[in-house]
Amino acid sequence: MRKFSTVIIGGGASGIVAAIGAARKGADVMICEKTPRPGKKILASGNGRCNLANEDLDIKFYNPASRALVRSVFSRFGLDAIKGFFEDIGLRLYSEGGRIFPATDQSSSVLKVLEMELRRLSVAIETGFDVTSVTESPGGGFTVSARSGGSVSAGKVVLACGGKSYPAFGSDGNACKIAERMGHTIIEPVPVAVPVLVKDPLCHLLQGQKIKAVVRSVVNGKERESSSGDLLFAKYGLSGTAILDASQSVSIAINRDRIRGVSVVVDMVPFMGEAALSAELAKRAERKVSPDEMTAGILPNKFGVALRDMFRTNTPSGSARLLKNKTFKVLGTRGWNEADFTAGGIDTNEVDANSMESRLRRGVYFAGEMLDVNGARGGYNLAWAWASGFVAGEAAADG
Repeated sequence: MRKFSTVIIGGGASGIVAAIGAARKGADVMICEKTPRPGKKILASGNGRCNLANEDLDIKFYNPASRALVRSVFSRFGLDAIKGFFEDIGLRLYSEGGRIFPATDQSSSVLKVLEMELRRLSVAIETGFDVTSVTESPGGGFTVSARSGGSVSAGKVVLACGGKSYPAFGSDGNACKIAERMGHTIIEPVPVAVPVLVKDPLCHLLQGQKIKAVVRSVVNGKERESSSGDLLFAKYGLSGTAILDASQSVSIAINRDRIRGVSVVVDMVPFMGEAALSAELAKRAERKVSPDEMTAGILPNKFGVALRDMFRTNTPSGSARLLKNKTFKVLGTRGWNEADFTAGGIDTNEVDANSMESRLRRGVYFAGEMLDVNGARGGYNLAWAWASGFVAGEAAADG
């Protein structure tokens, strides 16, 4: 059986950087990756541009339960360290609206320089190695076993297997079962930054139409999240950046807490106050503008036919109120193939904030999205992957 001082399970963003961190400390490192090539999800990130961090790397952009752990990790490997790490291995960076991208605007450039560093450090990579168990060896250390029947011996193990979003890239969440068998608590994973399912005539009539909007998520009558951006009407419901950014509380309520009193409230005319909109609609009504032309010049023309019944049955002030506060009852969310991120995973209270080592099993470390850590869109999740991976890799090598 091959023996390594540190074995990294998962060849995604956090796993690759964990391997680099450990190898730089002198560890003999192997990455076990279940797919044919490491880093496939990196290639797809940021619509192929790889938004790898954000200039405002603040813990407020992460789920509350994770913030103590995130703060500790970023104190060891924060924004400057992340940027310095990539620049040191040859990647030039630039910022756009606070989001940090490779100068090439290509995710493939990010993966390329990481692969070059792995080769420089002689990190072994075993692809097609679908890990099914991590067991303690009688003489110390661990045996890492694959579905195919192969196995390797490890002094230390870093679990960096990702969440459940985009399972085609290899991160299907099954590795959480390994942690669970070690006694770890798993917060039920749910998809976030995900479109929502709505049954409303407007979605059918306006499918394919995109507008700028403000979206508020409401759970059992209480407002949870608010976001602005694109709103895309689809046959199944609603999507677009405004929906994705307000979807976390919706998904947790429906998919984890089994709550059904969930809705999103949409301001379809965010650039006008309600009073100004009401006055404009009243002026049009006085001019005998037809119902299907009442929103001409305010909303795309497609809205005229979709909203004409509203104008026939409501006063201008009532119509303005509805346009500013259109409520859509949410029936569910789209699935893992359309979710950008995962909310849930290994309970962060069971992980040492200084080293990323399991508090329940010495010699086992965690990194990345398989922990109950999820950030806002805009580079926060990849920043967490790089930082937690590096901290875990170094700690595993030092430990």
